[in-house]
Amino acid sequence: MNMKPPPPHGHGTSTLLALLSLSLLLLRLLLRLRFAAFRDAALSLHLVARLRLRPVVLRLPAGAGATTLRVWCPSSPSRKPPLLLLHGFGGDAKWTWARNLPRLCRHFHVYAPDLVFFGAHSRSASPLRSVAFQARCAANAMRLLGVPRYDVAGISYGGFVAYRMAAAEARGAVGRVVVMTSGVAATPGEMREMAAREERTVEEALLPETAEGLRFLVRRSMHRPPPWMPDFVLDDFIKLMCVDQRKERAELLQELLKNGAGFDPLPVLTQETLIIWGDKDQVFPVDLGHRLQRHLGGNSRLEIVKDAGHALQLEGPDHVNNFIKSFLLDERQIGPGVAVAQK
Repeated sequence: MNMKPPPPHGHGTSTLLALLSLSLLLLRLLLRLRFAAFRDAALSLHLVARLRLRPVVLRLPAGAGATTLRVWCPSSPSRKPPLLLLHGFGGDAKWTWARNLPRLCRHFHVYAPDLVFFGAHSRSASPLRSVAFQARCAANAMRLLGVPRYDVAGISYGGFVAYRMAAAEARGAVGRVVVMTSGVAATPGEMREMAAREERTVEEALLPETAEGLRFLVRRSMHRPPPWMPDFVLDDFIKLMCVDQRKERAELLQELLKNGAGFDPLPVLTQETLIIWGDKDQVFPVDLGHRLQRHLGGNSRLEIVKDAGHALQLEGPDHVNNFIKSFLLDERQIGPGVAVAQK
């Protein structure tokens, strides 16, 4: 299958200029010791230079308000199958999929958007904050990029968006679905109950404003968090990821707690679906993965990664990459069941 993104203009020259500007930015950030910003620029350089992805900012069809979406897209056509990756609240596309993109780009034509209100370029004047709105934006972006058919994988909040796309907004375009550590099967009431049991509000937990708050989030999201997390690095990450559009993201969280994916009852997907979960997930318990697998029935399979928390794409990237590759490139019908991947 030959998926062709819009042809770049002066691609060789623009790529060279992009690499040069990114290199200069890296040097400036290193001299100023802004480690999170340095890492962010280094990730961009890696995506452009090594993985041959390029950032494209799309202006989406006018609806309730002007909306732009940045998507990391393949810089040239290929015969690899297209795969849409949808991140969660922990960061934008680059940070979320940093340990997955190198492997997945070998086998797939990857499209990785920064969802609306995440990152500097994905913005909207729309008052809408629903999962349906995010799903519609992602579906419109893929249409603008000329990709009529694709598989989709989403983690956490991105899993809600992926499920919504497969069930409604992009039902005819989505082939197979991968849902990772996403509480899609929980009712909005159950999600509010889980949030109420936390030590802090959902906004404080997922949109931290202090180094202590971000340290709490990392430890909550990972079974084996980094042993050393100095305040100056955490503060820099907060400035980079958690300040801009914070109000809009808080409204996304409140809408998610109120209405979930926006279905009542939750529809059974017609697409084959792979569910991946960490057995030590403290955000969405693994029981929700079993519940989703039972809900979807024989068209689904649940894979459990041992000794991994909510951020399993970071803690168990090899398992996640292998599961996605095997599921999406294997043409055989999958059978129902549960498998456990040992660390």
